[in-house]
Amino acid sequence: MAKKRTTKKRVQTIEAETDPAQELVTPPLERDLDRVLGQPRAIETLDAAIASGRIHHAWIFHGPSGVGKFTTALAFASVILDPETAPDLSGRHRPDPESAVQRRVRDGTHPDLHVIRKELAVFSESSSVRGSKQMTIAKDVIDQRLLQPAYRAATLGGGLVGKVFIVDEAELLDRSTSNAVSQNALLKTLEEPPEGTVIILVTSSEDRLLPTIRSRAQRVAFGPLPGDAMEAWVAECGLDLGRERDWLLGYASGSPGRLVEAVETGLASWGEALAPGLAAADAGRFDPMLAPAMRDLVEGWAKAWVAQDDKRSKESANRMALDRLFGMIGEHARARLREPKLASRALGMIEAIGRAESLLRANVQPALVLEGLAADLPAGG
Repeated sequence: MAKKRTTKKRVQTIEAETDPAQELVTPPLERDLDRVLGQPRAIETLDAAIASGRIHHAWIFHGPSGVGKFTTALAFASVILDPETAPDLSGRHRPDPESAVQRRVRDGTHPDLHVIRKELAVFSESSSVRGSKQMTIAKDVIDQRLLQPAYRAATLGGGLVGKVFIVDEAELLDRSTSNAVSQNALLKTLEEPPEGTVIILVTSSEDRLLPTIRSRAQRVAFGPLPGDAMEAWVAECGLDLGRERDWLLGYASGSPGRLVEAVETGLASWGEALAPGLAAADAGRFDPMLAPAMRDLVEGWAKAWVAQDDKRSKESANRMALDRLFGMIGEHARARLREPKLASRALGMIEAIGRAESLLRANVQPALVLEGLAADLPAGG
């Protein structure tokens, strides 16, 4: 009885504390495993692990961005953390939706569920980390939010595992060829994991993780949602796509996350703004207004994205906007590959985008990269 009273008192103490990073560390659960759309193979893999009662200590959820990897990671965590998880009438192991653990996970208040994101840098004790551009997940964030708490006792316990750590955008863990500080620090924990601790790396670029990390984790593949699943998702969410419905669904390419972002940030209007310059490039002509148009779109999107949350980095926002710009131009070029007269030039445009991406990785100023891209696009083929 004494132990039970101590545990209750400890939980009450944790609930009384206010963590300014709470929404980032433990975001609320939006969907359980049975409501994840379009990923039957991934769910089958996770269900088999749950039914076995033996949960591997390290997982990699990999696939395109916005297709449900992070959502599934939260749903998986909610099942393996819950002592009330048991076979239901269908034979699948599921918790009671109204259990104490499920209520905590839905509310984003479970003390043993931790999410690690690059934005947590703003809560670091180090001023240099707080002022970082958030282009990577800082080692300080990994140390404070994962490595240190991983070796502490679970607060609640009783489930298949005691603690779950989800690293979102795990590809942003540094991958220096000479000194991959964050990944090597994480590797030591993966080699000798604390008992009852599960680490899930969520990534859209699995190849940026060290081979030694990939070899120690169980991989779960996610793919784009098929058309019927996307339609079901849109209907369920009540998302109004308006007259740009076809363009938006084509741009999303089976990714609900990409679709929501396109709607919320007005990406559909980008096509109209870029159309004259891309049409000139298709004809092999240079449009001097294309670079300014691209720059305005990137700057406007980045400014709006940062304005939604003061923890976001402008540099990170610019890179995200550029990624979306390059993706949109790439889709334009790939569509032209089906037209024999334009196929050669379309290949040249795709190569031009690749060169622009390489220049960005080499830290060339974005404005110069866009000037070069505008001149390079019509020269292909």
